[in-house]
Amino acid sequence: MTSEQISKFIEEHVSKHPVKIDFKTRSSIIGMFIRTADYNELKPKNFWRIVSEPRINDWKKSNDNSLARIFNGAEMTKLSKLK
Repeated sequence: MTSEQISKFIEEHVSKHPVKIDFKTRSSIIGMFIRTADYNELKPKNFWRIVSEPRINDWKKSNDNSLARIFNGAEMTKLSKLK
């Protein structure tokens, strides 16, 4: 996916709701895109900080960015809202 496609999707979901993220070469994950101090540097490069589902509650309590991992948007194939 392109940076623009991902950016458009997450405008409504960043730091609010987890989404399902499908990848080309790895298993899908449930995660939440977060906006950090380096968000504007990573976005044009199509890199995104995502907190995976098991760590979301800890992140909401602490806002500890070390709980997130950086993913390459080019490896993503689909983003889906969870019901």
